[in-house]
Amino acid sequence: MAWDLLREMLAPGAELSNPCARCGGPHGPVRTTDASARPAVAYASGVAVAAVAFRGTGTFAIDVEAETDPVRDAAGLNGVLGARSGVRLRDWVRVEAALKADGRGLRVDPGTVAIAPVGGRAWQAVVPDGPVITGWDIDGPPGLVISVALSEASEAARVDPARP
Repeated sequence: MAWDLLREMLAPGAELSNPCARCGGPHGPVRTTDASARPAVAYASGVAVAAVAFRGTGTFAIDVEAETDPVRDAAGLNGVLGARSGVRLRDWVRVEAALKADGRGLRVDPGTVAIAPVGGRAWQAVVPDGPVITGWDIDGPPGLVISVALSEASEAARVDPARP
């Protein structure tokens, strides 16, 4: 379903792939032959969210989580971002979007990522040994928490951060 959504947003005939940079398996970031586009997909509770960035050359990523998840809610979020206390679901979604945009994903300890609000729905993330990531919290279907992230190298990251 997610790839069908992406195909609707991409140039006709664009091909998609998602090779893992480490093992080559089909579970890495989504790539396309459409040179003008940077696709991204995230999944939560049986829902797929797909998005495409069409400007800039940096990396683009999206993350989504269900507001309610019985397993996650029972375990709580304390500890998922290191020693930080009072971690909210929104914090986790921002960090995961930033790590995807960084390109290393969970090979970087999520607790080492610093997130700072920029204004409105905008935020910035600093990933150790990585670029500054600009992100936004976006609206989606009810019951989902969604954030998108762009690497500093992207021209799209230079748009007004108050407007996703």
